[in-house]
Amino acid sequence: MKRNGLFGIIALWAACVMAADSNPRDEVLAAAKKLSGESNYAWKSSTSWGGFDGSAEGKVEKGGAMFLTSTFGDSATEVAFKDKKIAIKPPDGEWQTVDELEAGDEWLGRFLGRWVRNFKAPAAEIEDLVSKAKELKKEADVCSAELTSEGAAELLAGGRGPDVPPVKNAKGSVRFWLKDRAVQKYELRLQGTMNWGGEERDTDRTTTTEVKDVGTTKVTLPEAAQKKLS
Repeated sequence: MKRNGLFGIIALWAACVMAADSNPRDEVLAAAKKLSGESNYAWKSSTSWGGFDGSAEGKVEKGGAMFLTSTFGDSATEVAFKDKKIAIKPPDGEWQTVDELEAGDEWLGRFLGRWVRNFKAPAAEIEDLVSKAKELKKEADVCSAELTSEGAAELLAGGRGPDVPPVKNAKGSVRFWLKDRAVQKYELRLQGTMNWGGEERDTDRTTTTEVKDVGTTKVTLPEAAQKKLS
């Protein structure tokens, strides 16, 4: 009995030391690493932006393919990723490579091209958000932080480069819901003033992403997309 009691005290002490050494930033990064190591998973995102609502659903396999469907209003865009290649089917269009899409002169093609090239699945996006966050704080199972102004501006603009729209007064925040050392969902809110075609517009965008079907997701790419990726 004395030996069992001693082991219990040692185990409790070890748990307390681990809790003291951990911090919200490490917890979220560990959860992102855990998710990236899964064989597969799916996610669903919802976005509210200037009175408009959009959604996206994605599936990814470790070391394999990823498929994404993004819906905004009545328009849907499909994207297939495999072996560092990207194929995209814009609204009312046909499957094409991202290079073919960007070769066109239309503004939409360049916008979609920049979006898919900068797109990150949740595991990678979580790490990126943590790198752009100030001090993460934890309350119950939620870790939250304000974003740096530079990080918020980059996220609002959709990346870096000479053709991205300028952003002023950028700010943002992020929240991660954790359970059993895994991120269940996360929320990103971004605000700022963006220049579109010479006109400045205030932007307020909130995106909530829920991770689901970990280990039970199967990715099947459309045949037309596979031809473009071959």
